[in-house]
Amino acid sequence: MKSFLFYLLVLAAFGLGLTLALEQGCKLPAPQAAAPGLQPNLSRPGGLPGVEPSASLLANLRDNLQDPLTRLFVQLIVIVLAARLCGALAARMRQPAVFGEMVAGILLGPSLLGWLWPGLFHFVFPAPSLGPLRLLSQIGVCLFMFVVGMELDVSRFKHQARTAVLVSQVSILFPFLLGVVMSLSLFSTLAGPKATFPAFALFIGIALSITAFPVLARILEERGLTKTPLGGIALVCAAANDVTAWSILAVVVAIAKAASLAAAAFNIGLVALFVLAMLFCIKPRLPRWIDRAAHEGGAPAKGVTTAVLIFLFASALATDVMGIHALFGSFLAGVVMPSRGEFRDFLKLRLEHFSAAFLLPLFFAFTGLRTQIGLLNDTSGWLLCAALVLIATIGKLGGAMLTARLTGVNWIDSFALGALMNTRGLVELIALNIGYDFGILSPRIFTMLVIMALVTTGLTGPFLTFSDYLRAQKSLAPNPA
Repeated sequence: MKSFLFYLLVLAAFGLGLTLALEQGCKLPAPQAAAPGLQPNLSRPGGLPGVEPSASLLANLRDNLQDPLTRLFVQLIVIVLAARLCGALAARMRQPAVFGEMVAGILLGPSLLGWLWPGLFHFVFPAPSLGPLRLLSQIGVCLFMFVVGMELDVSRFKHQARTAVLVSQVSILFPFLLGVVMSLSLFSTLAGPKATFPAFALFIGIALSITAFPVLARILEERGLTKTPLGGIALVCAAANDVTAWSILAVVVAIAKAASLAAAAFNIGLVALFVLAMLFCIKPRLPRWIDRAAHEGGAPAKGVTTAVLIFLFASALATDVMGIHALFGSFLAGVVMPSRGEFRDFLKLRLEHFSAAFLLPLFFAFTGLRTQIGLLNDTSGWLLCAALVLIATIGKLGGAMLTARLTGVNWIDSFALGALMNTRGLVELIALNIGYDFGILSPRIFTMLVIMALVTTGLTGPFLTFSDYLRAQKSLAPNPA
């Protein structure tokens, strides 16, 4: 009872003191430093002259939604929900989930949401708010490229080197040449404001020749083809393709960012030295350094993860400072990671799931915000887009299929291999965004190439199903007497 009475006494003293302090404070003069005309009129309830309390509350809620952090939270919720929904729908259609997430980015952009509901689009994605979204998406892509580098198993090349080298290189060179030739008719009308013809032509060539190794690996896994001869060859060819394509893209980026050929050559030389240092100096010592970090960092998981993240971001910083995109450093950091299976699984569990489920959808959404399908508002635009899809497919699928056949692979597996190599997906979007950021690709050609990436990735599933049908028909055919 005494404790209760004491508590009541404390409450009474608190209320009395608070009331007296507030009454005394209201008698004080207004601050002299306040600018004239900026003080609100508090004579009416609600705090604003002529405004009802309910209207003031609604205005307060609207003001809170304009806060940058609040706006970012709204964007994150909308993007992740749309990505999960479209990814699930894609999986039901026997497409990789990443294909649905790519489509979700387009749907949230001006091509659909901005067209159907402009007010909501500008409320969720106003132009001034896209800076934080872009930075988060770039961090997600760096983590993704790090995981891609870890998944690159160089030992596979030893067993299938002949097929891998020929198929991967021809499936790059043939569509690359077609892209460069096609750029002769595209440069004058579709190049970006900062484009020179060499940079534009090389970016078009890269766009038509890239294979998305991570998407291809997931397609093989979902179809149970990973441990088949076709799956093994496809993984090796895609890995070799990725290394070559990213090396070419690094040279193109250096040329595009440098002010002169001498500066570009200097940047490329720096990157070459960095690659050699990573492969021959850091890679042999990295397991010992990581083990030491695990013992010194308290909990082993915490120490290892912290050390790897510092190494990842330091590598990304190094290539960015050298005049090459930070993504190359992230990719190379993954390549030099220790090859122990349990260590790589440990890192993938902590990095890939978070980046794939949360950060990569931000990149797809940011790409979708740049993609304006409404720019293809005439027949010639759609015909040109269809021509890009056709040339990209002929160059990639045709080049890989014919080369595989020449190395002894049967026609059906050669066609399936070509279909897998024609998968572009996320890696293509990364290259396209680099070209867009540098002003080499205009919004119109950027949109066409994004559509090309979506279509060629979406065709992989039906092409594989068709190859399964041909294989089944061949097995049912009677043997010749």
